[in-house]
Amino acid sequence: MTSRLDTVRSARQAFVDTVDGLTDEEFDDGTTLCAGWSPRDVLAHLIGTSRIGPYLRAPWRLHRINAEIVAAGRRRPRAELIAEGRRWAQVPDRRLAGLLLGDVAMHHQDVLRGLGRTREIPPAEAAAILAEGVNLTVQKLQPTLLRYRVVPTDGISRPRGRGKVVRGTTEALGLWLGGRNVSDVQISGDRQL
Repeated sequence: MTSRLDTVRSARQAFVDTVDGLTDEEFDDGTTLCAGWSPRDVLAHLIGTSRIGPYLRAPWRLHRINAEIVAAGRRRPRAELIAEGRRWAQVPDRRLAGLLLGDVAMHHQDVLRGLGRTREIPPAEAAAILAEGVNLTVQKLQPTLLRYRVVPTDGISRPRGRGKVVRGTTEALGLWLGGRNVSDVQISGDRQL
């Protein structure tokens, strides 16, 4: 049986493999679902999450901390950033491994979808993307799950919320809840409690 830590390592390695396989133009200037961030920026952000101290000391500065990490990543050579990404992929923090799986998997999809690409998403990562989307609505104090009932159509996760029914894959619903502009969710007028 695969441990949670092995699952996180695999997800991180898959993400680094994806960004390493991009052309220089895609890496530096490619579109992602993260507004204003290229794949390079997403990689720098994910590596930066391994230094949890700034986030814990000042969680109200989350956007500023991310912006500082991304700006520093833009000044680094691609090879150096990829090499650090490979090291980051091998050593996830055991205490935070489960929490960070959703962030890694969601950002992997941000890069792939932004570039018009797809991959086979492991069910554990799809479930983590949905959990990450739910967490983001809570962190942003958004009442999304009071207005909508998200119903996964792929059998990976259970429905959540109440209100108008939103259907899609577990991955698409997680991205939608996380504020990403995705077209493969369907909102119906039906309401469910």
